[in-house]
Amino acid sequence: MKLDPLAIRNDFPIYQSFEQRGEPFIYLDSAATTQRASAVIEAEMNYYRNVNANVHRSPHKIGMEATDLFEGARRSVARFLGTPDEAEIIFTKGTTEAINTVALLLGEQLLKPGDVILTTPSEHHSNLIPWQMAARRSGATLDFTSLGADGSLDLEEIAAKWNPKTKVFAFQHASNVTGVVHPARELCKLARERGAISVVDGAQAAAHIPVAVRDLRCDFFAFSGHKVCGPTGIGALYGKRELLERFDPVFGGGEMVLKVARTSTTYQTIPFKFEPGTPNIAGAIGLGAAVEYLMKLGVNNVESYLNELAGFAYERLSQVEGVTVHGPRSDRTSAMSFTLAGCHPHDIASILDTEGISIRAGHHCAQLLMQHLGIPASARASFYFYNTKKEVELLVQALERTKKVLRYVA
Repeated sequence: MKLDPLAIRNDFPIYQSFEQRGEPFIYLDSAATTQRASAVIEAEMNYYRNVNANVHRSPHKIGMEATDLFEGARRSVARFLGTPDEAEIIFTKGTTEAINTVALLLGEQLLKPGDVILTTPSEHHSNLIPWQMAARRSGATLDFTSLGADGSLDLEEIAAKWNPKTKVFAFQHASNVTGVVHPARELCKLARERGAISVVDGAQAAAHIPVAVRDLRCDFFAFSGHKVCGPTGIGALYGKRELLERFDPVFGGGEMVLKVARTSTTYQTIPFKFEPGTPNIAGAIGLGAAVEYLMKLGVNNVESYLNELAGFAYERLSQVEGVTVHGPRSDRTSAMSFTLAGCHPHDIASILDTEGISIRAGHHCAQLLMQHLGIPASARASFYFYNTKKEVELLVQALERTKKVLRYVA
């Protein structure tokens, strides 16, 4: 089924809001956060209005109804990620907390001096800084792969240079800067065959391509709700059952326990031993609604539409004199970073904003990748299934006008 972005906009109230105000609204910043579908907003509001109670604790009616909605959302996320075992899904605040949780867990219970944590220079800071911290705490060494000119990874080169002391391989499934989609399945296989644990940052990939963690055979996979039309402050961590059962939790509190003594505690089974305290109940329910919405659209349909739109945007942006698009022409998401010779990305974004076009500018929380690309910052237009080719054309026309304002000289 081919998606119709104009029809899809009826599911997103923000479009009606701008239309009623008579203001232009060309939102091209979905790699930062996607817009929210009505189904997501209504799911959260239904919880607060009709079944507002804590989960897993209260034997009364609305407490049980809230628990059913919360656990239903977990089942939805499990289906979205392609695991039949819902206990492998842990709710978190988002990708950042999920990766920090894994880094703490492995740093305390696996890594030791002399071990190696392998990552890439293209990582978002959320999949870099936690491993820097884990290395300092454990005495392990942080090592990096090399990158191609377009930000791609060379599987054969990684295999050839693999350090046998590597215990963790943490990498992004897709880049929030270059849009490149890395061969996650093959990278996970490489780690598995060499006895390392794979940790995949799926924040960008989950919104753009079908994800099946059982097919990837990753050990951990993290993503955020707000990247997939869901609420902010909620996300999920997938972990293989055997690993989640093997390791102890790194945060403590209520609900995660079976029995507490003065000096020891017996933990709950998974996933509950990793979810102390009162969770973001409404957020989890909203996340469940978001992934159900995406699955109803068809994740393969989303991927197909975004591939077409990304290819068109790459070609049109590349035709603008002075513009350099960073990242590969194909095998990418629709996050499109670019620079305009002699023009600061923040100036570009500010001028476009006066025309109702929302893009991002900066280092995109990926300073190591910016250093690799040889630029301090970039502008980024990131498209989603509610965007159109006409909006790409409007962006290109606005960039031509921006060049005149900034007195671009070839």
